[in-house]
Amino acid sequence: MTQIHWIGTGLSAIPGLRRLINNGHNVTVWNRTTEKAAQAVGDLTDNIKAFSMDALAADLASGDILISMLPGDWHVPLAELCIKTGANFVSSSYIAPEMRALDDKAKAAGLCLVNEVGLDPGIDHSMAHWLVADYRASAAYDAGNALSFISYCGGVPKHENPFRYKFSWSPLGVLKALRSPSRSIADHKELNVARPWDAISSYVAPLASDESFEVYPNRDSIPFMEDYAFDPAWPVKQFVRGTLRLNGWADAWADVFQEVETLKGPEGDARLQEMSDQFWADNSYDEGEPDRVIMCVALKAEKDGNTVYHKTYSMDAHGDENGTSMAQLVSIPLSLAVEAVLNNEISPGVSAAPADPKLVARWMETVGGIAQHLEIVDHVSA
Repeated sequence: MTQIHWIGTGLSAIPGLRRLINNGHNVTVWNRTTEKAAQAVGDLTDNIKAFSMDALAADLASGDILISMLPGDWHVPLAELCIKTGANFVSSSYIAPEMRALDDKAKAAGLCLVNEVGLDPGIDHSMAHWLVADYRASAAYDAGNALSFISYCGGVPKHENPFRYKFSWSPLGVLKALRSPSRSIADHKELNVARPWDAISSYVAPLASDESFEVYPNRDSIPFMEDYAFDPAWPVKQFVRGTLRLNGWADAWADVFQEVETLKGPEGDARLQEMSDQFWADNSYDEGEPDRVIMCVALKAEKDGNTVYHKTYSMDAHGDENGTSMAQLVSIPLSLAVEAVLNNEISPGVSAAPADPKLVARWMETVGGIAQHLEIVDHVSA
């Protein structure tokens, strides 16, 4: 039986890890502290080991599958170790250029290096692949139609608080992301934004009841047009992948934005860590408190100024007895990717969440069992 190595038992890892063990897979659990791992899955397995690169390298064998729930800067060294030992690699993180550079080596070795198979990135990719395939197959399809694509996702507290946000893990990553520029398409032109708060807008999400949120573009959206099989000749009016927040978030965080903008160098990094520690103390989830994840991915096509196709894949989920919605929606799709690798359903090389209709359907059926609301809204027929 193939050996699965799962590294990291943080808050976002547990539901998917427990699913693999419960499904009878042969899983070795690696964590910096074995006691913490035992608290998380000790009722299911005693195959728990203290993580180090040397210990892992000694244990990893050809044909194994390694799953990393460690921070992103671990992933390339771990993927390189997998290629060296003949193992496959899976993570939920974005594909870094250094990871993509391993594509030829992975293909030559017949190994899968699968990334972007969590929530965002991950489930959003599955929704986008479905929408683009549906549009291509529709009567509305015309290569000359002007297309608008939006993909918004956010984890927010189910019970709203004055800060309009709560943290389910270290806030440092959120704070660092506030210093990152973004690139998207708006009104047929490239839109470059230095800081998220320079491009906050309002979005009405078509959930069980329509609900308004604040949204802003995140990272570099433009390369995902190719990933989602947009024809280069298609006229694109809008293309944005972004973050969703509760209304009032920008006002509640105004002082944070102002200070983050001034922080530079080692002193600035030290101050970010201080802010992170304080936010964790003041605005982390209480034990058993439900979180909430909202995701909306939409594709609209216009012909001569008239909308001829417009569908939104919308999801609303909150935590329950199986864990936080964030943890379930990150780690359970990750476990599906592991099983797809086991079943030889993913091609060798560096890849993201698959576009294969069979796998997309499986992913979304599983998501439908987690989310309290999952719907494809047809705005034209409504």
